Amino acid sequence: MSLSFAILSVLVANHASGYDLTKRFNPSAEGSVGFFWTASFQQIYRELGRLEEKGWLQAQTVQQDNRPDKRIYSVTELGKQHLRDWITEAEKSPPVRDELLVKLNAGYLVDRPAILVKLKMHQQQHQQRLAIYEEIERNHFQNPETLSEFLQFSYLTLLMGIHYETGWLTWCDRAIRFLEMPVQEETKR
Repeated sequence: MSLSFAILSVLVANHASGYDLTKRFNPSAEGSVGFFWTASFQQIYRELGRLEEKGWLQAQTVQQDNRPDKRIYSVTELGKQHLRDWITEAEKSPPVRDELLVKLNAGYLVDRPAILVKLKMHQQQHQQRLAIYEEIERNHFQNPETLSEFLQFSYLTLLMGIHYETGWLTWCDRAIRFLEMPVQEETKR
């Protein structure tokens, strides 16, 4: 997926300045696209310019007192059509690219306690992210069947985040228990 479509998917629902848009790509912002797609300030501003040149976005300049003028971006009809076309295209499942899994693949080269520390650190990070997702669900999606169509699709992305973190934690618990078992001498390399 390109950053272009991630930006369009955010701006189609809510017009925003480039600065406000960059906050939406921050994983610490509640309800943000940053939970599943991140981009730097520079990448976003560069892409906003490209999208505006293509005619997929338009910007309105808003004057501010004691601050530089800001540009509020919105998706044009042409941009909406490209976003619709992209949504209906078939996508490929992304390959797994996880540094921790590569390290675990050769984990026998270091002492198990070092790997266990690493796993427990990742476990804690995923527990924290799951807690954030569950709090968002409690605060904003208590009755999903009554949500507007727009919010139903936001809820689906949240559910995927919850299931992803839950699955990761299940695997992590199992991996930790497995590595805490004593190693049979004849099976050591």
